[in-house]
Amino acid sequence: MRPVVRCLFAGLFTAVASPAALACSACGCTLSSDWASQGLATSKGWRFDARFDFFDQDQLREGTSSVARETVAIPNEREVQQYTTNRNYTFALDYSPGKDWGVSVALPWFNRSHGTIVAGDEAVSTSHEEGIGDLRVLARYSGFDAQRDTGVEFGVKLPTGAFGSKFETGPQQGETVDRGLQLGTGTTDLLLGAYHFGAFNADWGYFGQALLQVPLNSRENFKPGTGLNLNAGLRYTASETFVPQLQVNARFERREQGANADIDNSGATLIYLSPGMTWNLSRRFSAYAFAQVPLHQRVNGLQIELRWSASVGLHYIF
Repeated sequence: MRPVVRCLFAGLFTAVASPAALACSACGCTLSSDWASQGLATSKGWRFDARFDFFDQDQLREGTSSVARETVAIPNEREVQQYTTNRNYTFALDYSPGKDWGVSVALPWFNRSHGTIVAGDEAVSTSHEEGIGDLRVLARYSGFDAQRDTGVEFGVKLPTGAFGSKFETGPQQGETVDRGLQLGTGTTDLLLGAYHFGAFNADWGYFGQALLQVPLNSRENFKPGTGLNLNAGLRYTASETFVPQLQVNARFERREQGANADIDNSGATLIYLSPGMTWNLSRRFSAYAFAQVPLHQRVNGLQIELRWSASVGLHYIF
C-alpha cells in the first residue's frame, strides 16, 4: 500500500498547570499521525517519521467567541494571556513484527515562548521552554479479520518532560510557569483507541480513529484533564507520486484537577479542518505538508487559541 501522510497528536504531548500564573492554553495542533489507523502499517518492518509543527496561539477567547484585547481592563482580576509561540518537533519509530501486531514510540521536542499578564499585574511576564516532552508508547492489534482494516490501540504516555520552568522576565520573574505550558505533565496517562480504514473505490480512501487519554495519577497537586481525540480523513490516491488528503480533527478535553490546577480556565472542545499533501519521493521515502484551520473552538474561562497551524514532515520505511 502506498505511504500517505503521517502526523502525531500534538495534543497528546502538551503539558498542563501550576500554582503561579495559572491559566491553561489549549494544546494546539491536533493533526493525526497514527499509521495504523490510516492503513499504512499493515506489513511487517520498521518505519520512522519526523515532523515539525508551527502554531502561534494569540487569539484571546472565552466560550465560543473571540475577545478583543482592548476591551479587557489591565490590571485584571483574571490572567490575560498574550501569546504562546510553538515550534515543535516529533520523532516517531514504528515496528510491526507481523500483520496483526505493531508498536510505535514517539518523542516530542518543544520550543515554546510565552507571554502573559498575570491577575493583578500591569506588565507582561515572559518565559521560554525548550526540551523533550512526554514519551508515548502505543501498541496495536488488527487481527480481527483477514482484511485487518479495523484495530484497537493501547499504551501509555510517560512523564519524561520537565515541569518546573520559571518566568524569565516581568513581574513574575522566578515564579513557576503554568504547567499547561510546561514540557511535560508529570503524570502517567493511559491511552486507549480504535480505528478503521478502507476505500470507496480505486481512487479514494478514508480512515477514522478515536483515542482516549486518561491520567492515572496526579503529580504535585495537579492532574490533567481526560482527553478524547477523534480524527477522520479522506485521500485521493489516483497518483502514486502526489497524494492529497483532507482531515477533520477534534479534541475534547475536560478540566484539570487539584490544588495547582487552573480549573476555571482549562478544558476545551476544538475542531479543525486540515488539508494537505504527501509527496512520495520513492517507495520508501515520503515528504508531507499540512495546514490546519479551526472550524469550532469552545474553551472554558479565558484562554488563547491558534488561528492556523502548519506541519511538515518526512517518513521513511526501512
